[in-house]
Amino acid sequence: MSEAKRDQTLTTLASELGERLRARGWRLAVAESCTGGSLAAALTEVAGCSAWFERGFVTYSNLAKEQSLGVSPATLITHGAVSEPTAREMALGALRAAPVQLTAAITGIAGPSGGTPEKPVGTVCFAWAMAGEILHTERLCFGGDRAAVRSSAVWHALLGLHAMLAGAEARGRVQ
Repeated sequence: MSEAKRDQTLTTLASELGERLRARGWRLAVAESCTGGSLAAALTEVAGCSAWFERGFVTYSNLAKEQSLGVSPATLITHGAVSEPTAREMALGALRAAPVQLTAAITGIAGPSGGTPEKPVGTVCFAWAMAGEILHTERLCFGGDRAAVRSSAVWHALLGLHAMLAGAEARGRVQ
């Protein structure tokens, strides 16, 4: 898919998410590391997003993760910044720090350097949290250069937000 087409589709995906959130009176916050605010930027491309987008946390450093989102230093030492446990704590921290019902967190290694054999460049960990009910984490490895990894991570985070809402709807959690 061309970059222009993907951007258009990304905006459509964000817009559809916003419509679903607005219909429920829900708000969203995001916590980002390797994407540096790109998820929040994609969401705020949607006109009227102030009705459903509350805020974004760009917590690139470990200290920022600790101070802004309450990520435990022990989690960072034991699992590293790029891990599902860290993504989990980022998503839950955003849920605690903002008056929202839904959050997404992204932390990863976009490259071109910084990878290890256990966590190569392109490794991205995600977490999605819903107030009072669900938390899901996932680890993926994307190919391509830095821009491609970051773009893929934003895309996947949006898909995960849609999936969280669909799951809640299927369980009757959301009207």
